[in-house]
Amino acid sequence: MIKKLFILLLAIFSAGVFSSCTDYLESDKYFKDRTTIEAVFTDRDRTEQWLAYAYSFLKNQCADVVSKDAGTSSHCFADDMYYGDRDIAYDPKEGSQLSYNKFKLGEYNENEFNEVWPRCYKGIYQASVFIHNIDMNPTMTPEERLDYKGQARFVRAYFYWLLLRKYGPVPLMPDEGVDYTQSYDQIATPRSSYEEVADFISAEMVQAAKELQYLKRMDNENIARPTKGAALATRAYALIFAASPLANGNNDEFAQALVDDQGRRLLSPEYNEEKWAKAAAACKDVMELGVYELYHASFSSSDNGPQDRPTIVPPSDNNFSTKIWPNGWKDIDPFKSYRNLFSGDVSAVDNPELIFSRINNTTDGDYAIEALVLHQMPRDFGGWNTHGLTQKMCDAYYMNNGFDCPGKDKEIGRGDGSQRLTGFTTKEDVENGLYKPLSENVSLQYANREPRFYASVAYNGAVWNYMSRTEPNDRNRQTFYYRGLGNGFMNSPFHLRTGIGIMKFVNPEDSPGNIRKKPEPAIRYADILLLYAEALNELDGTYNIPSWDESMTYTINRNKEEMQKGIHPVRIRAGLPDYTETQYANKDELRKALKRERMIELMGEGKRYYDLRRWKDAPIEESLQIYGCNVVMDETHRNEFHVPIAIYNLPSTFSPKMYFWPIRHDELKHNKRLTQNPGWTMYD
Repeated sequence: MIKKLFILLLAIFSAGVFSSCTDYLESDKYFKDRTTIEAVFTDRDRTEQWLAYAYSFLKNQCADVVSKDAGTSSHCFADDMYYGDRDIAYDPKEGSQLSYNKFKLGEYNENEFNEVWPRCYKGIYQASVFIHNIDMNPTMTPEERLDYKGQARFVRAYFYWLLLRKYGPVPLMPDEGVDYTQSYDQIATPRSSYEEVADFISAEMVQAAKELQYLKRMDNENIARPTKGAALATRAYALIFAASPLANGNNDEFAQALVDDQGRRLLSPEYNEEKWAKAAAACKDVMELGVYELYHASFSSSDNGPQDRPTIVPPSDNNFSTKIWPNGWKDIDPFKSYRNLFSGDVSAVDNPELIFSRINNTTDGDYAIEALVLHQMPRDFGGWNTHGLTQKMCDAYYMNNGFDCPGKDKEIGRGDGSQRLTGFTTKEDVENGLYKPLSENVSLQYANREPRFYASVAYNGAVWNYMSRTEPNDRNRQTFYYRGLGNGFMNSPFHLRTGIGIMKFVNPEDSPGNIRKKPEPAIRYADILLLYAEALNELDGTYNIPSWDESMTYTINRNKEEMQKGIHPVRIRAGLPDYTETQYANKDELRKALKRERMIELMGEGKRYYDLRRWKDAPIEESLQIYGCNVVMDETHRNEFHVPIAIYNLPSTFSPKMYFWPIRHDELKHNKRLTQNPGWTMYD
């Protein structure tokens, strides 16, 4: 009988009964029978199944790094990456899908492609029941019960984090004690303010860090479970978002319109610099754990095929180039250090940089990182050939000496007067070892770029390895995107609109049908380091902030040496020189540099979309015309192909309503106190 009751409970959840926040409030009626709850939480297997079900809502639509799909809202795509399939202009059957154009123009409605909200609140409920009942389990040790409680608390707070960054301020559900003698309208819950939600996440993640028993989990079976570091890193995210311009001192029309049902402003109109200090201290908490460092691959002089080519040594900067890791790049391979992070060559257990990952981030291949790779791969080898990069993203990567590429951002009015390079590599260049790692007939615009460029960009003429192919002629093939070739312009969605592809996440062994699984980089240490430098840069005053466990107090201010603790590891691992003294001395210049660093370092990891919004940069950056190669040119006109032109079939615009995703109509109808985000239609 008990087993049947448990199966019934799971069926209730699976059927989507608890799809909204007010459903969460009403759901206690299903659990008035304590016999049923006790049957679950006094049995080890059933208790673990309950927690596993809470975890299950973190996957698919709620993953951080995903390919595009109906429920994901395509947040891995912004002004850096695009996708070209699902375009009704090429296939009328795609009209019901979330095309890149529909996504970028905000032409979806409240009820489309919007599964994150119900999934999160289902998970919040599931985790809450667990938190309040795990202590009754007699089959676990006190340490096990405490760790499980910390896991559930992390999961619940992480769901709120996903809701906050996507929808903005959301209702915080009562933890327990709902009085069901009240009317339906009385128990409806209004939206909390942005600051209140961020503070709740912060407090819950501190408590989770106290309960979680592991600084790092070192076995494959448990590596995806959260740790103290994962809790503290998520806390840092929430606090830095609350400190950023969208939620801190925002008094624009959008902020004035975002109110609860009583007219209370939900984005703070008063600026508070101390929020940046608290965010910096939260990042410092992660750093002080002493368990994370940036992954790096060793310098190599051997040539053992595509996975182990000799290290391409960056130009000397008379600083980092003379020192060994972690103070310099003399003994590391910057290219492999970055590529291997995402290619699957480094397991989650062996990756000292990975703070939180769902490992395989999905149970549905349409959402997985492998789906990203398949859509990046050339068409003539079985890939979809539809995910590409904008010219802006291509230009963001530095030259290998740390300078800007010639002609950077010329077309969007930000150029320095320099012109793009002309000419192409030759067979003799390749034989003489010039312009490594380029092959012949590649535009010199792609020569002498920083290592992250070659690990991330599938430029015209890049080599796709396909080492798992049995036929030698199918391996190490250059792919060109000229019209008339197998991957160039065609009257179908299967071509790169900009002629610039994506190599990030691709393993040399990958080929369509044989793509290696990759751990999802949901939170990694490089991100926390850059957030630390960003938060410090915004300060004018000095603040004394206690650590998360109150074991010490940090003195937080805009200190160059402290900022370099966040900047240097990322720049060194990338094989790039330090920022200039002018940049460090000028807050605006360093802010600009750090934004660019995040754009490069975190490309394709689902961060850029939200960064542009929290910085309030989206109205400008998302509205700039997208440029790319002139893909209608064939190989006989290769010079013209590499002269950037406007790509009008990739529209770019931004409306203030696109700061946050709309709330579904059924949620607004269920909860009479819930208000819609500005610019989106309320229910009838």
